[in-house]
Amino acid sequence: MAHDHEHDHADGHSELDETELRVRALQTVLEQKGYIDPAALDEIVDTYQTRVGPRNGAQVVARAWADPAFRDWLLRDASAAIASLGYTGRQGEHMVAVENTDEVHNMVVCTLCSCYPWPVLGLPPVWYKSAPYRSRAVRDPHGVLADFGVTLPPGKQVRVWDSTAEVRYLVIPQRPAGTEGLGEAQLAALVTRDSMIGTGLPRLP
Repeated sequence: MAHDHEHDHADGHSELDETELRVRALQTVLEQKGYIDPAALDEIVDTYQTRVGPRNGAQVVARAWADPAFRDWLLRDASAAIASLGYTGRQGEHMVAVENTDEVHNMVVCTLCSCYPWPVLGLPPVWYKSAPYRSRAVRDPHGVLADFGVTLPPGKQVRVWDSTAEVRYLVIPQRPAGTEGLGEAQLAALVTRDSMIGTGLPRLP
C-alpha cells in the first residue's frame, strides 16, 4: 500500500485509475441522457463525505469515551445506541461495536465486497474497497497495519472482523492518554475515520 493508502500495481498505476475512468465515463453518459442531476449528485457525495460520515462516528466514540453507561450500551446493542444519537439510515441498520484494549486491536474488512457503515463513517475510502486490502487484511493484518503506519506493542493480538450485508462493525479505539479533562467535542476531534476501521489510531491531544 502506498503512503496515502492507495494500492499500487507493478505497472505503476493504482487500482483507482481504471475505476475512476469508468465511473467518470458512466457519470458523463448519465448526465448527457438526463438521468442524473450533477448538482444533486454532488450534494449526496458532500453529505456523506463531510456532514454525515466520519464526524458522526467520532461523536459516537467520544460519547463512549466520556460516558461508561453509553459505552456499555454501545457494546451490547450498537444499533440502538448509535440510533439514540440520531445516526441511522441505509447501510447502518445492523451495527456491532468492538473495543480496542491493551490486549486486542480490532480491524474491519469486507472480504466479499465493500460493506461499510455509511451513517457513521460516510463513504468508504478507495483502499477499503480494493482487492489488495480485502485479501491482505485477513492474511497479514500486522503487515497491513504497518503499511498504514500503525505499530502495535509486542504481543498485542489483532482481531479482524469481516463485515457482511447483515452486520457492519465500528471500532472503538482506545482513548488517548492525557485526555481526562476534555469534553466530548474535543474528544471527537481526536477520532479519525481510520481509527474507527482499525487501520489507524486516534490523534494525540
